[in-house]
Amino acid sequence: MLELLMNFLRACWWPSSERYVHAGTDAAGRQDGLLWYKDLGQHITGEFSMAVVQANNLLEDQSQIESGPLSTLESGPYGTFVGIYDGHGGPETSRYINDHLFQHLKRFASENQSISTDVIKKAYQATEEGFHSLVTKQWPSKPQIAAVGSCCLVGVICGGTLYVANLGDSRAVLGRLVKATGEVLAVQLSAEHNACFESVRQELQSLHPDDSQIVVLKHNVWRVKGLIQVSRSIGDVYLKKAEFNREPLLAKFRLREPLKRPILSAEPAISVQALQPHDQFLIFASDGLWEHLSNQEAVNIVQNHPRSFPHGTFSGKCSATCESCTSGSSKEERNAVLRSQKD
Repeated sequence: MLELLMNFLRACWWPSSERYVHAGTDAAGRQDGLLWYKDLGQHITGEFSMAVVQANNLLEDQSQIESGPLSTLESGPYGTFVGIYDGHGGPETSRYINDHLFQHLKRFASENQSISTDVIKKAYQATEEGFHSLVTKQWPSKPQIAAVGSCCLVGVICGGTLYVANLGDSRAVLGRLVKATGEVLAVQLSAEHNACFESVRQELQSLHPDDSQIVVLKHNVWRVKGLIQVSRSIGDVYLKKAEFNREPLLAKFRLREPLKRPILSAEPAISVQALQPHDQFLIFASDGLWEHLSNQEAVNIVQNHPRSFPHGTFSGKCSATCESCTSGSSKEERNAVLRSQKD
């Protein structure tokens, strides 16, 4: 398994000569067994590439890199957007996010003439509301779409500032150089929303004090209402609106008691920080990767497979991963590596 993960990450360090400003999961690439990869070239201040390990017959995950204008205005702002959409229950939500989230961000950035936490929150909210509308339209003929959802991890680099927004249990990790020792240490940047964390269980219990079954230990795994591990997501409308938690939805998704208020949230956790010269690279990855590697182990893999940059330039490598192939399960693993350079 470790060899597979290392090969997967190495695929994103191969050289590139072409220039791209947009990349999605449908871009043409190369196939090597379970490994799909493509060197996508340059983003606005550096280079990026992508790789995927697929085990599912139906790909539930999506990812994208957009570089250049972050609004519809010629005046900018300009930067790079990385999105990792780790779907569950089906592909519909992750595909919807892939098609709409960045466009919403551009619209709100144009209105505000800048990137901010408020712009990112509005983009998430508009995407959530749009998917709810899609569920409403498809419910009569396709009720199971109410039980489809996706985690949503986004990174935006603009003007030397890094914004990391997260819903679900994906994670962003920074590789930071310690000048005194020459080591590159892992620094976690994102908060995760998984019931395996006591803090998440406490949050849910405080929000639902009248529900003793808001989190349930099922088969040695903590789950919200015994159904799902994440407490925040896009989609999963069956745990947000009562009208979608009834027949003809499959019985296994229906709650025994009426849904009085939303159980899951679509409010992203957002961190903001200025990138510094000693910040070497970023890894954006879903829970699948972190099931096999610690933060530091992942940083070590990236650090031990560098690419050459001109003297005096800053390199920031963003490794964005959807899900790793885990023993006894069928999951996809996706990786997009982005390097930024600044004088």
